[in-house]
Amino acid sequence: MEIILENFPVPEEFKQLETIISEIKQDSAKEKNNIDVLKLIFNCIDLTSLNTTDSADSIRTFTEKVNTFATDHPDMPEVAAVCVFPVFAPVIKSTLKREKVNKAVVSAGFPSSQTFTDVKKLETQRALEFGVDEVDIVLSVGEFLEGNYDFVYEEVSAIKEVMGDVHLKVILETGALNKPEEIWMASHLSMEAGADFIKTSTGKQHPAATPEAFYVMAKAAKAFYEKTGKRTGLKAAGGISTTEDVLVYYEIVKKVLGEEWLNNSLFRIGASRLANNLLSDILSLEKGNKQELKYF
Repeated sequence: MEIILENFPVPEEFKQLETIISEIKQDSAKEKNNIDVLKLIFNCIDLTSLNTTDSADSIRTFTEKVNTFATDHPDMPEVAAVCVFPVFAPVIKSTLKREKVNKAVVSAGFPSSQTFTDVKKLETQRALEFGVDEVDIVLSVGEFLEGNYDFVYEEVSAIKEVMGDVHLKVILETGALNKPEEIWMASHLSMEAGADFIKTSTGKQHPAATPEAFYVMAKAAKAFYEKTGKRTGLKAAGGISTTEDVLVYYEIVKKVLGEEWLNNSLFRIGASRLANNLLSDILSLEKGNKQELKYF
């Protein structure tokens, strides 16, 4: 931890997070009628189904909706990815037909990360055998909070080694990290260990994503890029369900990291309800009257 904090000192501006986020929210509200921005955000959605009641049949039906979306809504971009439990990797492999939509799974003991490292690696490897493009794992938050940073770093690094070029998203579970300094440290530790994305939350713990946590992560990604030249993606997930919600996260990326981060290679939103709400708002703006559509 000391070495990371020497290389990446915690910014003093984090003491003013409340004020910073208040200003960002005001600016984000100006984009609520910008169809191009809303479509860009839609293209950054990881369409997610992570329910206890999921089954092979329900995930097949869920995925088929992604297949038909481009035909039913030809003027809309597609979502970035479909994200499911690893046991359903074979289902999305056989069902998903959209080449620009990635296949993603949560893995490694999601959502608590409370299992053996070798089991985490094996679960990840099994998903890779079914051709997934991305894997979301959870940082070992308990070990991190105990100060076992070497263990946490080595575990993330070991899972990334199994994955090779497949994208690794590391979930920090920021709702369990009480201080900006902890989020800053967890972000840098994950990036140093090989994370291609850092992600706020599992959506299973309260609070889930918050603009304050995401801002700290964005600043960490910027500092990491300036020092290493590597661009790390950002994913906000958990509790983001409305256009107004998601525009705040869009605005954070825009202000902190710039336009080059505003694409689905570097910016993602993990959501289930958001896709329908965002689609309804876009169609309402385009047609000039209120549209309410539940497609997914």
